Amino acid sequence: MTRSGTPLLAALVVFGLGIGTRARSDPGHGLTPPEPPKFRPPRGAVFVDDFKSGHLERWRADRAGVWSVKRGMLKAELPDAKQEHSLLFTGDSTWTDYAMDIDVCGMRGVDKGIVVRVRREHGVGIDLRGPGYQDLKIHLNEFPVGRYDVLNANGVWHHLRVEVRGPRCRVLVDGAEIANRRLSARMPASGGIALAAYTGGVGECLVFYDNIAVTPLDAAADAEGSTR
Repeated sequence: MTRSGTPLLAALVVFGLGIGTRARSDPGHGLTPPEPPKFRPPRGAVFVDDFKSGHLERWRADRAGVWSVKRGMLKAELPDAKQEHSLLFTGDSTWTDYAMDIDVCGMRGVDKGIVVRVRREHGVGIDLRGPGYQDLKIHLNEFPVGRYDVLNANGVWHHLRVEVRGPRCRVLVDGAEIANRRLSARMPASGGIALAAYTGGVGECLVFYDNIAVTPLDAAADAEGSTR
């Protein structure tokens, strides 16, 4: 996958649409987040990474010079320019129903997020947008399918949990359910995961990720839940 653009990358550009005029955040490039939460890998996880190894052997970036490990945390930093973006991939195309847990801390800019069920350059994008927006957006491939209000300040660690079971997607932020809805038949049935870095219209992105876990879910336990 190249920086020039693919359907999935286009989806991430759309899912991060922070193209309005917003107040610019702290211009410092040397900002570091507070100590991340303690990591307790869930029982039965098929993938975990707390970046204490200092390496990214299990990951694949679509762009050089964006992703690195700093003080045991994953760091993504893009040049100060509008609409810059990058994705970092891992996982297995055979993963079907699973939960992805991750801690995320934005330091500059607005957008931070993940993609689940990444397969054949499609996926479900979850964009947690901070200052000026304070919301969460869900995109299926390149199409927006939901927006939800949720406070998520920069400089603070937030825990994001995304569950995909069949055509249903459930999202929790800091333990509170934000979305629980059935998506369309266009939703990939299986696939890996990706992390996103995106500058949007504010032209800034410095974000840290940590404590990633992917855990299989029991499809038989799926319930109808609420639709927003």
